[in-house]
Amino acid sequence: MSRKCEVCGKTPLKSAKVTFSHKQNVHRQAPNLQNVKVVMNGSVKKITVCSSCLKANKVQKAV
Repeated sequence: MSRKCEVCGKTPLKSAKVTFSHKQNVHRQAPNLQNVKVVMNGSVKKITVCSSCLKANKVQKAV
């Protein structure tokens, strides 16, 4: 399973920590993904969704 939001398509980013001496340490910033049961087309499915999509109510959680 890849680290990708199934609603908005958000994926991990590469970023660099820059020290005072300007050395760069490249690392990954992964999105905050949650496994959620969602109602899609009248059926319940389990998908991976980022927390920003959950906060914006882009998906309807199953009860």
